[in-house]
Amino acid sequence: MPTAHPEPFDRTVARRPTVLLVGGTGLVGHELLCQLLADPDIGEVRALVRRPVSAEALLRMAPQAMPGVGKLRIGVIDFERLVQHSEWFDADWVASTLGTTIAQAGSRPAFRRVDLDYPLEVMQLARAQGARRAMLVSAVGARATSRIFYNRVKGELEEAVRELGFEHVSVAQPSLLAGARPAFRLGERVGLALGWLMPAPYKPVAASQVAAGLLASAKAGEPGWHVLTNTALRGMG
Repeated sequence: MPTAHPEPFDRTVARRPTVLLVGGTGLVGHELLCQLLADPDIGEVRALVRRPVSAEALLRMAPQAMPGVGKLRIGVIDFERLVQHSEWFDADWVASTLGTTIAQAGSRPAFRRVDLDYPLEVMQLARAQGARRAMLVSAVGARATSRIFYNRVKGELEEAVRELGFEHVSVAQPSLLAGARPAFRLGERVGLALGWLMPAPYKPVAASQVAAGLLASAKAGEPGWHVLTNTALRGMG
């Protein structure tokens, strides 16, 4: 069940990294959360959510993650007042898999709020408290100068995160995501059905592959900015 605040820890003691995750209820976020919990090299995992949820519901009873459920801490926070939840951002690594669609958000400004403002503020707060590595889900074609609004917002986020000074950043740029979504989306079903006919850089990619690519890159921890292309992600186990 959600905790009021995370338990304090001693940074002077060598230990496994604490990872802060936002977007854990989404397709890639759920996969990344499960992989983090199943990984013996990862310490505490802090999942920030909007509404109270049990660990079992958040994990959707994923068998590979359940043995690691003891290291999961769920924080119910107000994303409009992230700074008021500063105790959650004291982590070693931070990951954002937040994302929506314009249709779901209801407007371009609302989409921008979820896909740019929230993840950027999360990254800023975590970096200010000492986070060294970051994982970010972007999109194929992300570019701040793009004429396509969706790609432009993703590109603006990438540029802003790049300026925060993390020692290591892994950026996944997937195409259409394949996986077990909790909600039915007709357009995505059609896209997935036809997407396999697209060139490799644009073929659908499994959410589990995106999560695996991010985690593998973050664990390697090579300094600098690391873009994981859709083609590279599709080659992940």
